[in-house]
Amino acid sequence: MTPSLPTSGGTLVVDSEGLSKAVLRDREVTGWLAVAQADDMRVVTSAATLVEVVHPRTNRPALEWTLSRIIVEPVSEPIARHAAALLAGAGLHGHKYAIDAILCATALAAPGPVTALTSDPEDLTALCGGRVTVIKV
Repeated sequence: MTPSLPTSGGTLVVDSEGLSKAVLRDREVTGWLAVAQADDMRVVTSAATLVEVVHPRTNRPALEWTLSRIIVEPVSEPIARHAAALLAGAGLHGHKYAIDAILCATALAAPGPVTALTSDPEDLTALCGGRVTVIKV
C-alpha cells in the first residue's frame, strides 16, 4: 500500500509496533515515515513506548538511528492525567491499556491533524474517540 497522509503538516505518531518495524526497516512503516518527512509532519512517540520496544535482542544501533529521527515525548503529569481520563472515558483499565492511553494522550496533545500507526487500532480508536486517524501496521 502506498501511504497517503491526510494533509501536510500535523503529526505522525508511532506505537511500539510501528517503532519496532521502523527499527527493522519494514517497508510499509519506512514508507509512512518518508511520506511524513516529505510532508513536514512531526513524527513522535511516547517515552513509555520505549519500554515496550527495548529488549535484549533489540538492534541498539538501528534503534538509536531510528530514534534520532523521531521526537520522543516525555510522560509528564498532564499527559498521565489525560491518559487516566481517556481510560475512564473508554471504560478501560490502566493495568492493560496504560501505555496505549499514554500514547493517545501524547497524540491528542500534538499539533493536528494527527495520524497514528499502531498494531492496536481498536484500542487507540476507543481511547482517542475518533480525534486521531488510526492506521493498522
